[in-house]
Amino acid sequence: MASGLLESIDRSTQLAGYNRLALLLFRLDERQIFGINVFKVQEVIPRPQLSWMPSSHELVRGVADIRGRMIPVIDLRRAIGEPSDEAAAHVIVTEYNCSIQGFLVRAVERIVHVNVDQVSPPPGGAGEGGYLTAITRLNDELIEIIDVEKVLADVIGPSMELSQHIIEDANESHRGTSHRRVLVVDDSRVARNQIERTLNQLGIECTLVNDGREALRYLQALAAKDAPVNDSLLMVISDVEMPDMDGYTLTTEIRRDPRLKDLYVMLHTSLSGVFNNAMVERVGANRFIPKFSANDLATGVLDRLKAVAMH
Repeated sequence: MASGLLESIDRSTQLAGYNRLALLLFRLDERQIFGINVFKVQEVIPRPQLSWMPSSHELVRGVADIRGRMIPVIDLRRAIGEPSDEAAAHVIVTEYNCSIQGFLVRAVERIVHVNVDQVSPPPGGAGEGGYLTAITRLNDELIEIIDVEKVLADVIGPSMELSQHIIEDANESHRGTSHRRVLVVDDSRVARNQIERTLNQLGIECTLVNDGREALRYLQALAAKDAPVNDSLLMVISDVEMPDMDGYTLTTEIRRDPRLKDLYVMLHTSLSGVFNNAMVERVGANRFIPKFSANDLATGVLDRLKAVAMH
């Protein structure tokens, strides 16, 4: 099971940048099927022995020794608001936001590949305050894609407060540059809010959009005006895995448009850093920063701000 899964993940990475999404499908009960991006999956294992930690979050069922590492195991069914499932038999070991954690699930099924234009936001505001980031269908079966950013924010609660020296650096960097607006592209409401709160501390305003298609429309409308886009927009910060149009494809489309090709694009994602560094070069993005460190993100934006101020 584990070796076959990892081989499938390796094959799936070849689809990145072609507007395809590879999902690992799993169940939390008998009724609904769920999915997460396979690029975030390290392995799937039978439920291990869990050791309870008295100070851990209520969603953490315990910690497990997996290949010599003690990692927290999160009860994913409880995280989406349902009672714990004692029949949960597998743990999906993942790397998100520079950390390793496991998700306890009932059963893991298979990996599927879908076109991102077949992936849509949750209907009727289901994702607002909820656990979904998107939905899709496969053979007429609904697949709900978990907003893992939200689950981890609930459990870990990353700090949005910046170091004082970074804020002071931002105040100095603003001198000599007039445009401070950043376009933020992310399908996770939690991730958008995290980025906005971080950049607001730098005195930078944000325009927030949900996916690459919406971002491209916004940029094209901006480019249709008389002033160059770079006069009003400092940079684009984009997630990679999104419905309708992913971040790699968005970057490619930006580079193809003569009016947009000089925009500074930073990819900001919880996917593997090694993999993304290669893709950054392939699609023409300027920089990749892994999620989520407020200080790292702010430093990346300040580097861009300083470069603009020097010209």
